[in-house]
Amino acid sequence: MKIFKIIFFVVGLALLGWVIQQTSISETLDLVSQIGWGFLLVLFFYFLAFLFDSLTWQITFISAPLTPKWLFRFFNMRLAGEAFNNTLPAASMGGEPVKAVLLKNHYGFNYRESVASIILARTINSVALILFLIAGVFLMLDSAVLDEKYNLIASTGLVVITVLIFLFFAVQRFKLASLTSAALSKNKFFQRLDGILHHIKDVDEKLVEFYTCHHARAAFAFVLAFVNWVLGVTEIYITMFFLGHPITMTEAWIIEAVAQLVRVATFVIPASIGAQEGAFMVIGAAVTGSPTVGFAVALVRRAREIIWIGWGMAAFYIAKPDITHIEEET
Repeated sequence: MKIFKIIFFVVGLALLGWVIQQTSISETLDLVSQIGWGFLLVLFFYFLAFLFDSLTWQITFISAPLTPKWLFRFFNMRLAGEAFNNTLPAASMGGEPVKAVLLKNHYGFNYRESVASIILARTINSVALILFLIAGVFLMLDSAVLDEKYNLIASTGLVVITVLIFLFFAVQRFKLASLTSAALSKNKFFQRLDGILHHIKDVDEKLVEFYTCHHARAAFAFVLAFVNWVLGVTEIYITMFFLGHPITMTEAWIIEAVAQLVRVATFVIPASIGAQEGAFMVIGAAVTGSPTVGFAVALVRRAREIIWIGWGMAAFYIAKPDITHIEEET
């Protein structure tokens, strides 16, 4: 497994090297240096997006009070988990166990409820992403920013991602994991795993309960998740403005949609290094006529990601045991 991580990382570095060859690194750094205090705005809007994501997760956790104090706690736990999600080649899922462990060790929640809330938050964010990408692809096709080859690739990628996320939702909603485990339990070999299969059924029950009994929470969480993706568009818009290449919100939406499509498609590469830069270079060149501008936007985003990863790692390593009984908070 370790050898594959190394291979994918090397592939990412090779892609990054190709991007650097296609652009002028000195001009790119000059552009990045022009952003000035605009970088604080970039950080602010990403902070808002991260806050909304944390609230989305909190909403899916029925036992946790919807209070600012608990939002702060979910924010910090998400910081720690996302630091690992952004660095491990695991489809942005490498940090999810970290969140479950923090919920258990620091606040006394059982793993079944923690895992269910993490799956729910991930699903809601993914469905919101699909709608965001659909809008982005339609804007792309309507504006003819990219040629037909890239439009076909983007459309095909969107269809594949949509099908996979639909299947992910269907597994939860219709208890397919429980049905599968029930069938396996009839086999003598799998009877030894009865305890694990029981936990799968418990998680399934919690997922279905949320979808069927908490419609208001689900709707609110979905709205927050969609706004989170739109804030990414605002981040691109602000970045381009301060780099001296202002664009429209439609163009910013297209750029962000392409970047997210590529990031999802290249989940095996840690932090999508190289692939993300390539996406920004190609779409940046299509919108502005300069691949260097696209690469500059990619570097600004990397700088923001590095700051957040550092903050998340700090949140993980300085965390102290703080076992809290939920009854005392409600």
